Amino acid sequence: MTPGARGLLAAMSKFNTLKIESIHAREILDSRGFPTVEVEMTLSGGQIPNAKGVALVPSGASTGEGEALELRDGDKSRYQGKGVLKAVANVNATIAPALKGKTFDSLEKLDEALLAMDGTPSKAKLGANAILGVSMAYVRAASVATATPTFRLLAGIYGSEGMTLPVPMMNILNGGKHADNGLAIQEFMIVPRGFAKFSEALRCGSEIFHTLKKILHDRGLSTGVGDEGGFAPAVPGANPHEQVLKLIMEAIAGAGYQAGKQVFLALDCAASEFVAKGSPKDAPKYAFEGTDRTASEMNAIYADWVGKYPIVSIEDGLAEHDWTGWADLTAKLGSKIQLVGDDLFVTNISFLKQGIDKKIANSILIKVNQIGTVTETLRAMKMAKDAKYTQVSSHRSGETEDTFIADLAVGTDCGQIKTGSLSRTDRIAKYNQLLRIEEMLGSSARYAGKA
Repeated sequence: MTPGARGLLAAMSKFNTLKIESIHAREILDSRGFPTVEVEMTLSGGQIPNAKGVALVPSGASTGEGEALELRDGDKSRYQGKGVLKAVANVNATIAPALKGKTFDSLEKLDEALLAMDGTPSKAKLGANAILGVSMAYVRAASVATATPTFRLLAGIYGSEGMTLPVPMMNILNGGKHADNGLAIQEFMIVPRGFAKFSEALRCGSEIFHTLKKILHDRGLSTGVGDEGGFAPAVPGANPHEQVLKLIMEAIAGAGYQAGKQVFLALDCAASEFVAKGSPKDAPKYAFEGTDRTASEMNAIYADWVGKYPIVSIEDGLAEHDWTGWADLTAKLGSKIQLVGDDLFVTNISFLKQGIDKKIANSILIKVNQIGTVTETLRAMKMAKDAKYTQVSSHRSGETEDTFIADLAVGTDCGQIKTGSLSRTDRIAKYNQLLRIEEMLGSSARYAGKA
């Protein structure tokens, strides 16, 4: 056993000495200027006295029906009803008094206590935003208390090495609910996986992003950005989605990189958001480029694109209830590319098990606020890993400066992260944290790409 591993096990064994001294929540603002929950927790009994951990909870725009409940106030007189004072009060008046002075043998025990306090399947009583804030703050505070970096603490909990820097899936052009430009598909991403180091891949992504900006500017297209920092131009003419793919290919070449060797493409279609009105849930049609299309027709479009462009991943290509269409999509493309379930699985092991049993998709998007505790997040990742489904640690469109998902990606060695474009501090914060972790790991760091 290496000295680092021995130190990690020693830190893990000290959970039961960590006593919760205080928990405090407050209402803050996310990257869209709407309220979200911030939680501070202080622990005693560790290597560092009065260790404080802070967690900021993200929020999604395009959300799956099966997600845990994000508790909002509904008071239209403040923040258009999106206030989170109820969730904050649930932390300060219910959770904090119940947990103050207590110790737990593990993160799992703490999260079990939170779930028992709520007692509902969807966390509707206390709110997933309240529960997650406490769960994440405990991990952060335990990290400080045991003088163990968060990614290493998560590695110990999960049972991984915690040395793999993830390949970033960079959303450089936005559509769907993340922009107001008429594009149905929500995210067009570049995947710089043909490099030896994360820092080299990040530089590549930045240079392509800025090259794309110049291309858009020179063609008189908007260079304003959407919710996740990608450009959000209205692309005129027929087949606008394929035009976007061509623009990105041009930007890759213009920045001096090779598409299909160093840089690849990925899509988050968020197809649940462009289901045609009046369509049946289990067999919907999709309103795409002026035509209502069947799942089979959408799958043919995706297959055509995969044949023409170096697309390596498609997320939510079909709606969350369209299991028949998903089966067809998986049969067509599942052996060729990554098919990611987001709305389909919502980081929930019950939905994921259905997908595994039915051989639908081959990857899961991991969003901590979809399920509401760190323990449940790790369980979903473990189930996926055991079934040989890939996992992608992901942000939300309503983000904060919190960098937990970067530590999660490295700590679980999942190998992929999706955290937006190369602009907006709420996105860049995660990339910068990964640079710090790469430096910390030094020669032991591995990049999940294929140089």
